[in-house]
Amino acid sequence: MKTSFKAFLEKQNVKPSAKLYFIDAMSAMAMGLFASLLIGTILGVFGKIWPELTFFSDISTYGIAVSGAAMAVAIANALKAPPLVMYSMLIVGYAANMLGGAGGPLAVFLLSIPTVEIGKLVSKTTKVDILVTPAVTVLAGCGLSAVLAPVIKVLAGYVTFFIDFAMTQQPLVMGILVSVVIGVALTLPISSAAICAALVLSGMGANGTEGLALAGGAAVAGCCAQMIGFAVMSFRDNRWGGLVSVGVGTSMLLMPNIIRNPRIWIAPTLVSAITGPLATCVFGLKMYGAAINSGMGTCGFLGPIGIILGWFGGEYPTAVGAMDWIGLALICFIIPAVGCLLLDALFRKIGWIKDGDLTLGT
Repeated sequence: MKTSFKAFLEKQNVKPSAKLYFIDAMSAMAMGLFASLLIGTILGVFGKIWPELTFFSDISTYGIAVSGAAMAVAIANALKAPPLVMYSMLIVGYAANMLGGAGGPLAVFLLSIPTVEIGKLVSKTTKVDILVTPAVTVLAGCGLSAVLAPVIKVLAGYVTFFIDFAMTQQPLVMGILVSVVIGVALTLPISSAAICAALVLSGMGANGTEGLALAGGAAVAGCCAQMIGFAVMSFRDNRWGGLVSVGVGTSMLLMPNIIRNPRIWIAPTLVSAITGPLATCVFGLKMYGAAINSGMGTCGFLGPIGIILGWFGGEYPTAVGAMDWIGLALICFIIPAVGCLLLDALFRKIGWIKDGDLTLGT
């Protein structure tokens, strides 16, 4: 019986694994969020700068509206769902995101995975697959959303409230913690962008405090420290191609190198522990753009772009001055580059890092 059930799971392509659910699915979810909410937000800024360009404002509205559906379909694609299951996730993603409120992205992530697997179990098992598979998928997903999404909304709200409160009470400690944790998540094969979106690291908190905005700034600092830091450290091994691939692409490219020599990770992580509190306590770097930007770092320069869009998007509560621009440049680019180069030189001198340790593709 056990063997036949296992064979059935194999036949339906249901292959549970931590990598599939917590790495592949989360990374795909971030791409869905990017292709809907984030790009819509970026284009929507043109509508705020030039109000007569209502077309761009409309795009922003559309992007926000479909973000839940986009995330769910992206997750379904990562789980290799059959077409009818994948398309049915449009409804499920919308429901989970809407019922999840501020915790919508987290609800979509947690509820889409079991829903896709349920849909895969019934896919092509009947002669009326075109009716059964979508019906089962939508009923299962919307049922789970109706029961669990409001719970996830409340739990996510508690976590977000804690981050908001803790950041306003202890910006130094939380600046270090958020910067280091989100920065490390950026380099790991998980999605720091999805984490920041799920925790809503942007804008005003429920009580009118700016802890979440500061947490978003600290997250940007940590992500930039990892990407710029690794980019400049690896320049002698990878030259200009590596500088662009890591500094504007992703520091995740260096995970195989980190596994072989974990010491190469020390410098960017130490620098993130410096830039995080500088962002929160000295420069007051705040994220008022889309929360997903907080976890993007210099990937397409979307971390700094998110902060800039927040400054001029109509919600930033204070005037933007020269110190804001100086702080942005120092936190996102200059300190990570200089700090990591200095630490890299020290670690090479004591033998912790050698030529070739940061060569991509080795």
